[in-house]
Amino acid sequence: MDDPRNRQYTNGEITVFWEPSKCIHATTCFRELLEVFNPGRRPWVNMEGASSRKIIEVVNKCPTQALTWKYNSDLSREEQESVSQKNGTKDEVTPETLTETEEQSRPVSIKIMRNGPIIVEGEFRIIGPEGNELKTLRMTSFCRCGNSGRMPFCDGTHRKIGFTDHNG
Repeated sequence: MDDPRNRQYTNGEITVFWEPSKCIHATTCFRELLEVFNPGRRPWVNMEGASSRKIIEVVNKCPTQALTWKYNSDLSREEQESVSQKNGTKDEVTPETLTETEEQSRPVSIKIMRNGPIIVEGEFRIIGPEGNELKTLRMTSFCRCGNSGRMPFCDGTHRKIGFTDHNG
């Protein structure tokens, strides 16, 4: 968590990490779980708003992985110290056994976000123009507005410029 804008939130069992630089404001988090992810509140993440299982489910849907999570018992020493400093506790919590979604091979799905990027999810490789592998990913978003500073990936510029879908 090198970027000083990055944030982390814990409920004692899991910690959710938010990296604003990856966020394209796809709104998946707050459309799915407003009790936890509410951009109108400060702090905007309320870890007491739902069960760990539900928070994990929604965080796993983040199209850019701007939101990620870990069990507190799986945090590195540096992450544990950072969470402890923010919460005034050094207690380590052992997670209850939850059934996690296994990292299984799954077909690739492609969704076009209204007035936003193309979301590609599954197991896939991105091959560059020279035929070399640029990245192996499970999820990413591709720019549709043509103005991203991270082409071909979305950086959220579509919101700044007012990009909209055209019907016909």
